[in-house]
Amino acid sequence: MSKKSKWSAGGANINIQIELEDSSEDIVEALAIAIERGLMAIGETAEGYAKDIVHVDTGRLRNSITYEVAADESAVYIGSRVEYAAPVELGTSRMRPRPYLSPAATQHNAEYRDLIKDSLENA
Repeated sequence: MSKKSKWSAGGANINIQIELEDSSEDIVEALAIAIERGLMAIGETAEGYAKDIVHVDTGRLRNSITYEVAADESAVYIGSRVEYAAPVELGTSRMRPRPYLSPAATQHNAEYRDLIKDSLENA
């Protein structure tokens, strides 16, 4: 909500009036919304990349990949709650790693930067 302030001064034959409008709260709110929208776009994009490269036997792991935006942290998290998600990503003593989350998160930084930039520019 913008705040308006008025100031006036005068004397003799001179009268000055100044009106100021403070929209800083509106701007901060619009920026927060734009950042959250950008984080959502990053999450959707990263989720898609992870689903494209994950090893698939039954499709359960691929279908469980999702993202969550933590706006208060200005962060987005991508992952899965399937019990074997971490062993597939990191490997075990019996199975080689098959990373799908880390490449999705780290190999597209320029695209993610552009998504945030576009979101802020269109706030």
